[in-house]
Amino acid sequence: KLQDGLSAALLAALQVRLERGEQSLVFLNRRGYAPVLACPSCGWISRCRRCAANLVLHLADRRLRCHHCGFENGIPRACPSCGNQDIHPFGRGTQRLETTLQERFPEARILRVDRDSAKSRKQWEALAEKIHAGEADILVGTQMISKGLDFPGVTLVGVVLADISLNVPDFRSAERTFQQLTQVAGRSGRGELPGQVIVQTYNPEHYAVKTAIAQDYEAFAVQELDYRRRMNYPPFCRLGRLLWSAEPEELMKDQMKLLAQKVLQLSAEKAFSGLDVLGPVPAPLPKLGGLLRYHLILKAPDAATLRTAIALVLAGFKAPAALRLQIDIDPVSLM
Repeated sequence: KLQDGLSAALLAALQVRLERGEQSLVFLNRRGYAPVLACPSCGWISRCRRCAANLVLHLADRRLRCHHCGFENGIPRACPSCGNQDIHPFGRGTQRLETTLQERFPEARILRVDRDSAKSRKQWEALAEKIHAGEADILVGTQMISKGLDFPGVTLVGVVLADISLNVPDFRSAERTFQQLTQVAGRSGRGELPGQVIVQTYNPEHYAVKTAIAQDYEAFAVQELDYRRRMNYPPFCRLGRLLWSAEPEELMKDQMKLLAQKVLQLSAEKAFSGLDVLGPVPAPLPKLGGLLRYHLILKAPDAATLRTAIALVLAGFKAPAALRLQIDIDPVSLM
């Protein structure tokens, strides 16, 4: 059972560290106060005008911000749709977590470390100095605090919403979740005192979560590689992504269908055995900066086949000026 998003076990462990004079780190890879502002009366939510994303509530400076395109707006006093004045933040980010912990532990010195509190190198160095000097009891941070940092005083790491990244529509989501959990868990017990890690998740049986908690890379790799093999994803193939962005959706759909047909025709040839195509479909983030986004994913058995196929598909293809094309070989992200 959660209390303000925190488990009883994590709250108790935080209290023990405060009594011992040791440091704790509570990790949540979601900045801002809440991921969305919503109206319970009509269902309105704070959506970005330019992207297929929500505007994140930043209560500290009373702004709604898009973390994708940078658009921002003030916080409305009432629902823009129905006028209801009882609008609420839903979900939680590091700012809200910081407030919750301060209310739970008023005597604690709480320090938030994310891209909002450390916008420059100088600000980050000042925060790091405070941590090393023991001027913080509880650190609240995002991914920027989980990588390659050595805080000997931290003996407890609590991970909130550990499975956020599992919900990202990308074949690497399990890998990223495993990496993130093992990295943040490694911040605990780096000094002389032993460390403890408490992970809060709605998917405790997922292999990425279980193997990360056990710090068992080999077990994770076995299961992840089996999944990649069955679905024919890297390292068992090479990926190429053709990403189109434009305002007129129908024009983009028509042009991408032509390209998909070209890929299918190539795959029927003996020289391109193993070539496959996914799409065209809207990208996981289907609108960004006012432009609609569609992508075509090519799978090939090797890099030479992939590059040759893309060159042949695009040869003689004259896209309308309204379309923007981005070619990505071995894309790091499919968002």
